[in-house]
Amino acid sequence: MSNSKVYAVVLAGGVGSRMGQQEKPKQYLEVGNKPIIIHTLEKFYIEDAFECVIVPGPAEWVSHTKNLVKKYIPDPDRVHVIEGGATRNETIMNSIAYIEEKFGLDEDTIIVTHDSVRPFVTSRIIEENIRYAKEVGACDTAMPATDTIVVSEDNDIISDIPERRKMYQGQTPQTFNAMKLRNLYNSLSDDEKNILTDAAKIFVMKGEKVHIVEGEVFNIKITYPYDLRVAEALISGKVEG
Repeated sequence: MSNSKVYAVVLAGGVGSRMGQQEKPKQYLEVGNKPIIIHTLEKFYIEDAFECVIVPGPAEWVSHTKNLVKKYIPDPDRVHVIEGGATRNETIMNSIAYIEEKFGLDEDTIIVTHDSVRPFVTSRIIEENIRYAKEVGACDTAMPATDTIVVSEDNDIISDIPERRKMYQGQTPQTFNAMKLRNLYNSLSDDEKNILTDAAKIFVMKGEKVHIVEGEVFNIKITYPYDLRVAEALISGKVEG
């Protein structure tokens, strides 16, 4: 298992509708004088474990992303920008197909998938993702929930309040044995594919183990304008980690 090839897949597919009236997807907004996506790519680019970093994104942003990579990344050949799919999971499938075509795929190939708008991921999180994906076949980064989680079936009345000690809040990376993920995805019906936005949930639904890697409070996803201000503070060192 130790000689399995590992690829980073930094998912840049989102168009950031929750960020308000932005003229560009949120991963291209600047924080600390650099686009968010570049901060994120740097975290993966510096890890020796990866054969390369694959960046699937919206078709109309591919050339812009390639230009950013050339501008900011010392060895741009290690970063491969490709077109993503219509959904998150199709985008991951595109990435697996790209790996197979470019480098070949075997039963031990690992993909570390990560949101392009989570620039504060750490080496420790990445290394543990790789380790547990090799051992178990899949893992997901998550934090024990600090708030009580309430469930509402109709988005109006509370239907359940689960025990907080069992609840986690999902982050990324999510890391998988690439062949296993593809086989499970291909076994889903179209209806199941439409419901399942989360790749780790495919494993869970099919009765496969997914190991939890503990995330970090600061491994935030930049979704709302407020998050941009938090990110700016984290990058400028105004927030003590």
